[in-house]
Amino acid sequence: MMWKFLAAAAFALAASTAGAKGASTMFEAPFHRGVNVLGYDPYWTHTTDRRFEWRHFTEIRTAGFDFVRVNLQAFSHMDERNQLDPVWLAKLDDVVREAQKAGLGLILDEHDFNKCSTDVAACRTQLTAFWQQVAPRYATAPRNVAFELLNEPHDALNGEPWNALLADVLAVVRKTNPTRIVVVGPTHWNSLNDLSDLKLPADPNLLLTYHYYEPFHFTHQGATWAGEEVKGLHGITWGTAADHAAMASDFDKVRAWASANQRPVLLGEFGAFDRSGTPVEQRAGYTAAARCEAERRGFGWAYWQFEGDFIAWDVKANAWVPQIRQALIDQPCGGKKGERG
Repeated sequence: MMWKFLAAAAFALAASTAGAKGASTMFEAPFHRGVNVLGYDPYWTHTTDRRFEWRHFTEIRTAGFDFVRVNLQAFSHMDERNQLDPVWLAKLDDVVREAQKAGLGLILDEHDFNKCSTDVAACRTQLTAFWQQVAPRYATAPRNVAFELLNEPHDALNGEPWNALLADVLAVVRKTNPTRIVVVGPTHWNSLNDLSDLKLPADPNLLLTYHYYEPFHFTHQGATWAGEEVKGLHGITWGTAADHAAMASDFDKVRAWASANQRPVLLGEFGAFDRSGTPVEQRAGYTAAARCEAERRGFGWAYWQFEGDFIAWDVKANAWVPQIRQALIDQPCGGKKGERG
C-alpha cells in the first residue's frame, strides 16, 4: 500500500515530538478546512452506482479544503466473527490512497453511532474489532491520517459508559499507533453541552471534536428523520444579531474548555438542511458564521456534507453549490484568529 512508504522520516519526527510534549500541551492538528464524504454513497455496496468519484478529491483540494472526514459504517460489513469484508477493506484502501494522492488528509470516522447507542455491549465488541483491524492497517500512514473512534455517541452511551468505552478502544489503537491523532468528542451527539462530562485519558495526541447544529429547529427544519418536533417545520429563519451572539457564546464555551484542558479542537460537523425550503442565502449565512467563529478561535472544521443532503456539491450540476462554497472558502471572516467575532 502506497502510504506505507510515505513520509517515514516525518512520521518518526512527529512521534518523538509528541512524546516530548506531554498530555497537557496542545499540538497543531493538520486539519483546518474539511468536508464529510462517502457516508451514504453506494460506493461501499454497489460501486457501479457510486456518486462520489476519485476526481472529486481533486475538486475538494482545488477548492481550498485540506482534508476529508470519511464516514465509515463498517459494522454491516463484518461477518459473524466481526471480521471486516476484505473487499470493503480494499475499497477503504483505495479511498485513503486517492485522497492522499490529491493532497488531502483524512479522518477515518467510525460512523455506526446509532447501533452503538442502543446496545453498548454489542458496540464494544464490534467497535473494538473494527479498530483492531483498521488501526494496524494504517499504522505507517502520514500524520494527516487520523482515527475518529466513534461518531456522535448518545443515549445508552451518555455519561460514564462512553468514558469507559473510549478509554478501552483508545488503548486498542495505541498498541499499533502510539502517536496517531485520535479524534474523540462528548456525548449527546457530540454536544458541547456535554464537555464537562467528558473524561479524556492522559494522551497527548487527542483531538477534541464537537458538532454544531444550533438552533436545531433552524438547521433541521423539514428533516423527516430528525424527530416529530422538526420534520413539519418550515420558514424558521436565522441571522439576527441575537442569533450571531448565541453562536459566538457557544463557541466561546468550547474554547474555554479547550484552553483549560489544553486540547486542540475540530468542529466535525455543521450546516443546515437543504431540502426544507429554507432559502440558500440563509443556509449559507449560517454556514459562513459557524465556519468563521471556528476559525477565529483556531478550530479546524469539516462541513456536513459534500453531497447527499446539506450539500456543498451538486452532483446533477457537476459543480459546487456556489453560495455554500463561498460561505466555506471564499468569504472573508472579520477579526483575527483566536478573537471573538
